[in-house]
Amino acid sequence: MMLDGKVAIITGAGGGIGREIALAMAMAGAKVVVNDIGASLTGEGETSATPGQQTVAIIQQRGGQAVANTDSVAGWDSARRIVQSAMDSFGRLDIVVNNAGILRDQIFHKMSETEWRAVVDVHLHGSFFVSRAAAEPFRAQGSGAFVHMTSTSGLIGNFGQANYSAAKLGILALSKSIALDMQRFGVRSNCIAPFAWSRMTSSIPAETPEQKARVAKLQAMGPEKNAPLAVFLASDAAREVTGQVFAPRMNEIFLFSQPRPVRSVHRGEGWTPEAIAEQALPALRSHFLPLDRSPDVFSWDPI
Repeated sequence: MMLDGKVAIITGAGGGIGREIALAMAMAGAKVVVNDIGASLTGEGETSATPGQQTVAIIQQRGGQAVANTDSVAGWDSARRIVQSAMDSFGRLDIVVNNAGILRDQIFHKMSETEWRAVVDVHLHGSFFVSRAAAEPFRAQGSGAFVHMTSTSGLIGNFGQANYSAAKLGILALSKSIALDMQRFGVRSNCIAPFAWSRMTSSIPAETPEQKARVAKLQAMGPEKNAPLAVFLASDAAREVTGQVFAPRMNEIFLFSQPRPVRSVHRGEGWTPEAIAEQALPALRSHFLPLDRSPDVFSWDPI
């Protein structure tokens, strides 16, 4: 019972990875606020409380404690209501998992303002709003753990996801900033880049043989494979872990690097554009990074 006595908020917990994390945290002893607005994958259409209530019902059937919340993460006031739900229901808050998300995939030169704003609002603004609201009880009690969902689409790159990739890489910077700013209050912040077949990945094209092979690999990785790492990062066993990025992939766990200088050049008299072209470029070129996508970097089958 690694989370015995703790209270957790999991956003987007009506299905997929969020639901599995909520179930795992409840079974580890946490009391859980299951947040989900019950919208479609794109965040459009009518909303429903049913997905979140289903997760709550499963937790209660297994002997755990949970309440449902249908407030949106994408608003300052509604995010504060999510946090208040934990305080009203259970009297405290120890863990926030920022998992809620939508997709509006579109090739960059065709992406609309609406497609851009909708995704950034939920992923990046939502992660900030919920975290900012939770910072107040965390600071007051001198403890707390954030687990944010990033993505290899942002960490590495992907086609047709400029909005999603930008938001997910922004979440990495947000998590690092939280880790730095709130370390003195005993608050930790880490990221998970999950690999799993879920509603969020079901939109991946599967038309060519290569695409079909990629989807088949993803389908073999259930969303539950990400839950143990989330439980660990939320627990006191991870009290010294903060500002990091992990990726669970089937039975593998990866620790991601973060941008650091890889090579430098120096010219005592300073640089001109011509000197950069003639001297700096040849010296730096061998360390340029290719235009990789996640399948290029993770080219082997999940273990």
